[in-house]
Amino acid sequence: MDKVLPRKNRKKVKAIVIVIGIFLLTFITYKTFFQDVVLNVSKKEVRIRVVEEGYFEDYISFQGQVEPLHSMLVNIVEGGAIQELFVENGAIVETGEPLARLYNPSTEYSFMSQENALIEQMNNLNVSKMNIRNQEINLTKDLLSVQHDYKEAELMYELNKKLYDQEVLSKSDWERTKETFRYQKERKSLIEQSISKEKQTSEVQLAQIEQSLYVMQKSLVKLRENKENFLLVAPISGRLSSFDVILGKTYTAGESIGKIDVMKGYKLVAQVDEFYLERIQVGQKGQIDMKGELVAVEVKKIIPEVKSGRFEVQLDFMIDRTLKLQEGTSFGVKLFLSGKDKTLLLPKGNFYQETKGEWVYVVKGDKAERRKVELARENPAYYEVISGLEVGEEVIISSYRDYLRVEYLNIKE
Repeated sequence: MDKVLPRKNRKKVKAIVIVIGIFLLTFITYKTFFQDVVLNVSKKEVRIRVVEEGYFEDYISFQGQVEPLHSMLVNIVEGGAIQELFVENGAIVETGEPLARLYNPSTEYSFMSQENALIEQMNNLNVSKMNIRNQEINLTKDLLSVQHDYKEAELMYELNKKLYDQEVLSKSDWERTKETFRYQKERKSLIEQSISKEKQTSEVQLAQIEQSLYVMQKSLVKLRENKENFLLVAPISGRLSSFDVILGKTYTAGESIGKIDVMKGYKLVAQVDEFYLERIQVGQKGQIDMKGELVAVEVKKIIPEVKSGRFEVQLDFMIDRTLKLQEGTSFGVKLFLSGKDKTLLLPKGNFYQETKGEWVYVVKGDKAERRKVELARENPAYYEVISGLEVGEEVIISSYRDYLRVEYLNIKE
């Protein structure tokens, strides 16, 4: 016959079962995630480096390409088809030297029509100007005639007045003399006023005509200059590059068909990862290795526009003598972002991809132990160590991909 357990004993049994269950769950979880607590690795499979004390140089490395210090684009001014080529790509050209000739029948016909229209308008204005000048001459003649008649009437008036006062001239003759003099005087006054107004009007008309002729003359000069734009010439002296035009091909106005590189000085142009956009500044110094010689360079210009994850940096050569450079040559640039700081240094390695610098394997003899660390700045060669490591300690810096869940490593020869 079964014996009934007391209530207190049943509670105790239940508690024991729960504890055992938790223990088993913990054990299974631990075995699942940390089943390889210790792993044997070959020393040949890992890279081991020593933590050292030294000066941390905050720098980045990238490739820079040699380009001329100054260049100018060769642009099409008047669109058309290439009719004639005078030079080839790579030629040394002088300012104003013809490069190519274009042809555009419709544009040339338009230029001709505009030129003829302007010349006709200018001729009409010149005729109008001549008519006004002739009118002024006629008015001057009229004025001289009136003044002459007035002068004769005045002389006759003075003479007859004396004769009348001496009672030699009759009263009727004197009255006619006075009337003639009055008439010529009023006639002279009216005509002088009329001629004065006519001259003022003529001066305004002539000024307007001269202004119109000036504008038309400028337009005519510009039009003829535009006709000359079918002849493409070098804007500056230098080496012609990227000049790959094709005979018969049509190019539009404003289209760039090449450039001219000024053969006086060079610069380095680099495409740098956008990660460094906020860290690179104008004036920062760097260096390149040119056949074993370190040549100083300096950031001269930054173009912050990001394309495909990169932005452009232009650097000048900081050297007095002329360098023998070839356009298109690439150099590795070492650009310093700050000064040197004395600190602990850990050589760079692939381990960082898995740990993000939060922990490393520290080697002691033939074993390696997982340890938390704090890393800060980095350059192409080293990480800056903030805490977790000491000078002289050895660290595995190769990839941890195969033993991310392992606490200890046995390093075998």
